[in-house]
Amino acid sequence: LGRQRLDKPYLRDADGKLKPVSWQDALGAVAERLKGDASKIAAIAGDLACAEGMKATLDLMRSLGVQSTDCRQDGAKIGIASDGSAMPRESYLFNSTLMGVEDADALLLIGVNPRVEAAVFNARIRKSWIHNELKIGLIGPQVDLTYDVEYLGAGPESLLALKPGDKFYDVLKSAERPMIIVGQGALARGDGAAVLSAVSQLAADVGAHGEGWNGFNVLHNAASRVGGLDMGFLPGEGGRDIAGALTGAQAGEVETLFLLGADEIDAQHFGDAFVVYIGSHGDRGAHSADVILPSAAYTEKSATYVNTEGRVQRTQRAVAPKGEAREDWAILRALSDYVGKTLPYDSLDELRAKLGEDHPSFLGLDYAPGADSAGDAPPYGAAGQMGAAPFEAAVTQFHLTNPIARASKVMAECAELAASDAPAAAAE
Repeated sequence: LGRQRLDKPYLRDADGKLKPVSWQDALGAVAERLKGDASKIAAIAGDLACAEGMKATLDLMRSLGVQSTDCRQDGAKIGIASDGSAMPRESYLFNSTLMGVEDADALLLIGVNPRVEAAVFNARIRKSWIHNELKIGLIGPQVDLTYDVEYLGAGPESLLALKPGDKFYDVLKSAERPMIIVGQGALARGDGAAVLSAVSQLAADVGAHGEGWNGFNVLHNAASRVGGLDMGFLPGEGGRDIAGALTGAQAGEVETLFLLGADEIDAQHFGDAFVVYIGSHGDRGAHSADVILPSAAYTEKSATYVNTEGRVQRTQRAVAPKGEAREDWAILRALSDYVGKTLPYDSLDELRAKLGEDHPSFLGLDYAPGADSAGDAPPYGAAGQMGAAPFEAAVTQFHLTNPIARASKVMAECAELAASDAPAAAAE
């Protein structure tokens, strides 16, 4: 958390070099870019963004008329339907809850490797396999999950083959509480909306979606994702999603890119766009930025996150921010003054009150909604043709999945050992 930190504002000069400047100069430079054509501005939230930072960013962008906003950094086709309307919350939550796997009697994994993506949850699956004789099927990369699975295939063709008369379909259909988990490896692709539609329809067909039990589940990898979807950090009317924003940047149609801790995007996709980066570490986003506004890491702020179950959770600040770094929402609040669109909150409590007023799901702390009700019925997504490409893992080098981990010498060494297939004893 202390290495490669951004502890002061930076501005790229005429020679193309980033040089430290005052907060006033940095915010003034950003404000000039935000006073331009709103259709040529896009904002992207990264995987570690907190709800307060995203809310302030979204409020500022909408006050400026900016509709090109997206929290789905990996391009996952969730949260918004093809007609631009919002999908029900049940379409992107882990509705059964993580503990719910202990009540399930049949489980199908699609495009997900829980051993790598959610290791503690994977141990819970193994516990159910040992003690409850949980029957498990897998569609996606064939990997060792530490328990026996019936391998059904690698991609969409295997998903389509699950029909009445198929052995594992009948296992799901005859189960009292069938459970299906779809991962980002199946949703973050061009046909992700069609995959979501097919998986959610399968869940309904086998009886996974009923009163008192919702067996349809999406496993998320990004700490910010559910909170972003809950508040609608998605393209507004006529706005671009992340793919459209990057395509627009390369074509010169998007002139300003606002990155809230978005570090998983290749800078070559930014074209000649002016890049504003708010974040804590000198990672990919900062390297490509024209202005850097240093923010607090998650240990340095009291913040709100929503987990994969839809459970709203709060963190408490443990240490002070580094150097001149500030909390994300406070940076946005200060910036709003510079552009003449002052945000209607001056404190964290006021911001949280506004967050709860606009999005009531944030009012219930530590509550997982899917545990009680089936909610809106599937299918979700958009019916359509699925590609032939097999589902790929969303997470490969799990030691290096975010800027904080990539700044760690220990994590880098672990990644090297894993890549070299070193003996387990050496890795330990």
